[in-house]
Amino acid sequence: MKRKPFIVTVSLIMTSLVFVLLDYKPSIAQTVNLNYANFPPASTFPCVQMERWKTEVEKRTNGRVKINTFPGGTLLNAKNMINGVISGVADIGCLCMAYQPGRFIVTNATGLPLGLSNARIGSLVLWEIYKKYKPKAFSKVKVLTMFNTAPSNIMSKKPIRTLQDLKGYELRASGNAAIALGLWGGAAVGMPMSQTPEALQKGTVQGLFTALEVMKDFKFAEYLKYVTRTDTLMYPFAVVMNKNAWNKLPKDVQKVFDNLSAEQSEWTGNYMDKHVEEAIQWSKENHNLEIIQLPKEEKENWDRILEPMITDWIEEAKEKELPGEAIIKDIKAFSTQFK
Repeated sequence: MKRKPFIVTVSLIMTSLVFVLLDYKPSIAQTVNLNYANFPPASTFPCVQMERWKTEVEKRTNGRVKINTFPGGTLLNAKNMINGVISGVADIGCLCMAYQPGRFIVTNATGLPLGLSNARIGSLVLWEIYKKYKPKAFSKVKVLTMFNTAPSNIMSKKPIRTLQDLKGYELRASGNAAIALGLWGGAAVGMPMSQTPEALQKGTVQGLFTALEVMKDFKFAEYLKYVTRTDTLMYPFAVVMNKNAWNKLPKDVQKVFDNLSAEQSEWTGNYMDKHVEEAIQWSKENHNLEIIQLPKEEKENWDRILEPMITDWIEEAKEKELPGEAIIKDIKAFSTQFK
């Protein structure tokens, strides 16, 4: 009779344990949802690379991370992109650093006329420069990747074969491209790319100076029948993430993001180069585009006129206590490495 309480107690414990086991459910990792803002239309290359990155992240995290993309300035526009990411309006944002030359001095050096021949090389050089110098401009965000456009060329309503043809000619341009046009004697008109089609129709501008993929993406070949190959100047881009959102990610997810950085940079450069060639071919076949190649001596003269852009940038960098000459030297060295 003395053993009965013990048997009852064991029985109650076993019963409770059964109920606990029946009620047990293994923990499942919660899905991380991130908002990714971009400013150009969905069909353009910055948004194409965004969708590719989204797909790769979701695949490589086995669906644990979901990326909601917002192209066309629907969440943040070009001007407030990085500040919007810093404040948490978006978790991730894609920005064109050329739009803020005074803020992104180091990385914008890859947009100077330094002979970077295509977007792939320009993108890989940009990423290496960022990794080496870690500019303070990015101290409040996590940088996920960077990439460059293809070199800029003149798209115009009339043929531009000499500097005299360009004198006073109004072209949409921004950043370094606007400075270059001024040195060549052209007239740079600043405006968002989204406003350029209407400006071309109204005659506010007679063309533009940027990478050639816009001939197809924005259907500019319908208005502009001539391209003068200058093959100079790039527009550097960065994809940045809110620091708090980054810190909340599991370590293995952070590793997925980091492993994609250089790969995404090169992928975007390759895509851009291929897309430019497709845009040129499309423009030729559908709108009889004429490509104007400057004679060697003429091209050398155009390039020589732009040399002050490099010396001026070096002086600006020195004023900001940055090693201007070393950065330019590194850009040239990296460009040789990636050829």
